[in-house]
Amino acid sequence: MSKEENLECSFCGRKKAETDLLIAGMDAHICDKCIEQAHGIVEEEISDAKSNDLSKDLTLKKPKEIKEFLDQYIIGQVETKKAMSVAVYNHYKRLLQSKDEKDEVEIEKSNIVLVGETGTGKTLVAKTIARMLNVPFAIVDATVLTQAGYVGEDVESILSKLLQAADYDVEKAQRGIIFIDEIDKIARKGDNPSITRDVSGEGVQQALLKLLEGTVVNVAPKGGRKHPEQKFIEVDTKEILFIAGGAFSGIERFISKRLNMQAVGFGASLDDDKVDEENLLQYIIPSDLKAFGLIPEIIGRLPVLSYMNPLDAKTLRAILTEPKNAIIKQYSKLFTMDDVAFTITEGALNYIVDKAVEYKLGARGLRSLCEAIFTDAMFDLPSSDEKEFKVTKIYAEAKLTKTALKKLRAAS
Repeated sequence: MSKEENLECSFCGRKKAETDLLIAGMDAHICDKCIEQAHGIVEEEISDAKSNDLSKDLTLKKPKEIKEFLDQYIIGQVETKKAMSVAVYNHYKRLLQSKDEKDEVEIEKSNIVLVGETGTGKTLVAKTIARMLNVPFAIVDATVLTQAGYVGEDVESILSKLLQAADYDVEKAQRGIIFIDEIDKIARKGDNPSITRDVSGEGVQQALLKLLEGTVVNVAPKGGRKHPEQKFIEVDTKEILFIAGGAFSGIERFISKRLNMQAVGFGASLDDDKVDEENLLQYIIPSDLKAFGLIPEIIGRLPVLSYMNPLDAKTLRAILTEPKNAIIKQYSKLFTMDDVAFTITEGALNYIVDKAVEYKLGARGLRSLCEAIFTDAMFDLPSSDEKEFKVTKIYAEAKLTKTALKKLRAAS
């Protein structure tokens, strides 16, 4: 018998003749069967380690704790914060559910749709939750999406943005949050399904279906059309939480029609429940989204529906000073960095709020108004010897000329 035939696996002791392949090392040998077994052990260990890493990385808190965290950054919107807290908590409980459990109950995803006027804080809610959970977060604009093959971005480009946010760590990206903004802009234009191509409307909604539900998608990390030669990355969307937001401008008419607010006759004024005509969004139900132009399939894949209340003067006043990252606190920090003591009077704050309400500028408008008032001071003070800057109502009125207000109103 030759020396080569005497070789045997150092792990299981099989002779070379009994193996399909025997790999020789410096002082030991390993057969193909032992390699397969070792590979299985390594895969299992890596899978367990990743599961443990998920538990460590994911800062999961109870719904009440999530809401308390949101309260530090977002004023009002109690119902939305509750709905979001529960949906996010349930979604991440689903992620932490052991994969080895032989459980017949499979928890479905709690994708969310938020309805509210512009500037009410839809994006801020999603951003704040992602920050608290320590997961990758991406904001995408539904208006640039088109059906595959048309000019614009394919639906898969949503995932390439999440990959970038996760530094191309696929495991990390697969448990991230995607906020799809302007979801109302892809509503179909009529009640009847399109018989021709609806390039940026119903077609995009249909393309989003599998993504929202959970599927493995080949993602071009840098955009498929610009770099067609690049390798695709496989991303499983089963554990990605999708939050869709939109202003749904004009949806109030569908809600009022459903509530029969234009009722006439003897029984018209006998309703027990008084309808708040100033905030009809609080009565929104999925059928209103269908009437607006979202297809039933996509509504079914966004099971959690919530609304953002319009911002009144009291809420806007609180937004200016109360949250952790309040606008006035930000300006105070900026002036402090130049060794300038910044103060603002109640009269000035109320004046800013009154103008925001009068010109319907919303929360975003507060920043624009502050910028218009403080710009001259921020330009002059760093180069001067003055160490104090006090903003009064008279000072604010002087800076907010009619011309400045007209510009702000035109920009909003």
